[in-house]
Amino acid sequence: MIGRVHSIQSLGTVDGPGVRFVVFMQGCPLRCKCCHNPDTWDFSGGTEYTPVEIVEKATRYREYFGTEGGITLSGGEPLMQPEFAYEVFKYCHKVGINTCLDTSGVVLNDKVKKLLTETDRVLLDFKYTDKALYRENTGCEMAAAEEFLAYLKANNIPVTLRQVIIPTVNDDKENIIKLKEIVNAHSNIDKVELLPFRKICQTKYDSMGIVFQFGNLPEPKPEMMTKLNNLL
Repeated sequence: MIGRVHSIQSLGTVDGPGVRFVVFMQGCPLRCKCCHNPDTWDFSGGTEYTPVEIVEKATRYREYFGTEGGITLSGGEPLMQPEFAYEVFKYCHKVGINTCLDTSGVVLNDKVKKLLTETDRVLLDFKYTDKALYRENTGCEMAAAEEFLAYLKANNIPVTLRQVIIPTVNDDKENIIKLKEIVNAHSNIDKVELLPFRKICQTKYDSMGIVFQFGNLPEPKPEMMTKLNNLL
């Protein structure tokens, strides 16, 4: 079993509970206009690892995990390599490491459902609450994320719901009200994170010779993030 990995962050603090060993998987079917990691899109890129190699690396840092930390598979989109992700998480549980899946919920099939049996928490990036915006700015339908979230609720899998706040796109009261309605309808969502849009990825787009489609938009001001968090 081989997986393609873009990069590894040994001590992440914003990718799930506690301190995490974060594995950024290679390959993503979405083309989000706010994407920070366009270098993860290519399915043929990255470095090859076995599940055992990943977990052995993570084990070196387990003394920093505490009671809440563990491993997080992010991306890219880890659901594009569900069998590999399953083996990683299965092995993690054998050695007592907590597992977290950072995903857009773009696909739900039998392989993904199997992966979720070994997933302790999902960080679900629910990108927009408007179907047209979702389609226009990600290249996929909002229904996919809704179906994925419904399955997580049915199986009582804890969820941290996340959304990147992009000025002039989804930084309005209506979006936050809709997001709150989604939270209220899913008892398994126990945390919500509004993440400020950032443009530090511009250099990646420049080096790859592609256009950062949201590069002309401003980053949200701290007072705007505070206002939206208070509304939420």
